[in-house]
Amino acid sequence: MTGNRSDFTLVGMGEILWDMLPDGRKLGGALANFAYHCHALGANGSVVSCVGRDPLGSEILERIESLGLEKDYIAIDQEHATGTVTVELDEKGKPEYIIQEDVAWDFIPTTEHVLQLAGRCDAVCFGSLCQRSPVSRSTVREFLKCTRGDCLRVFDINIRQQYYSKDVVSDMLELSNILKLNDEELPLVAQMFEMSGGETELLGELTERFALELIALTKGAHGSRLYSRGKDSSHPGVAVEDIADTVGAGDSFTAAIAIGWLLNRPLDDINEHANRVAGFVCSQDGATPRLPDVLVREFGLPQ
Repeated sequence: MTGNRSDFTLVGMGEILWDMLPDGRKLGGALANFAYHCHALGANGSVVSCVGRDPLGSEILERIESLGLEKDYIAIDQEHATGTVTVELDEKGKPEYIIQEDVAWDFIPTTEHVLQLAGRCDAVCFGSLCQRSPVSRSTVREFLKCTRGDCLRVFDINIRQQYYSKDVVSDMLELSNILKLNDEELPLVAQMFEMSGGETELLGELTERFALELIALTKGAHGSRLYSRGKDSSHPGVAVEDIADTVGAGDSFTAAIAIGWLLNRPLDDINEHANRVAGFVCSQDGATPRLPDVLVREFGLPQ
């Protein structure tokens, strides 16, 4: 535990990279963003990933350390370059991604050190993107197998271009207890598993089929819905006057959801807080802005 951080340890497992934004290079990768926002909200955040032995990789490790995150679980690959993503923003700040292939985070190694972290973490968030390669896919699965029974296993499906498959999505849903997806991904998942019906019917069928404790459905400017067995919370979203970009907003939302769930907060309170955190991130440049104290104090974790 670092300083007066809470006892919660949350892990973001997957891609870490540089987002090449129109105004410059910023640290990115959905799971690295998740870990950062867990840390920013008062928990211990760790990243399990891989960078290249190159200047961009060294810069990521320095940046991770400056953000207060543990870097001990980020491997250094001798043969593959550090990942980059070219990010192009539309007129509403919504990003489009050009993702480089065959990069270091495609080769996250399974190590005893990483598996020990699996055994003591309270939550882990993972997606489908880093599982485009067999090496990282195997490491994710081994990590999940080593988690405790009460660990939150959050599958942020994060569908990107062609980098997903029904087999990977199905396997990850079987290993998860929380699913996070957006309103563009829900119909893709429904089609994948030959489901039909309205939003409520789809969320209910996914919950039952994969024994999920919670589904977090985000809807951009229209807010979000948290769906759990016997509980349901809808939020209209938070108005943001000046949107800088939406990069990392969904990842900050997921971090707030995971911490709220660990704290056993009411579903409406979790939803409200997560929307406010994500709304703030939309008002800032890049995925890892410093959060205002009022958002950090809301769930009572130490800063």
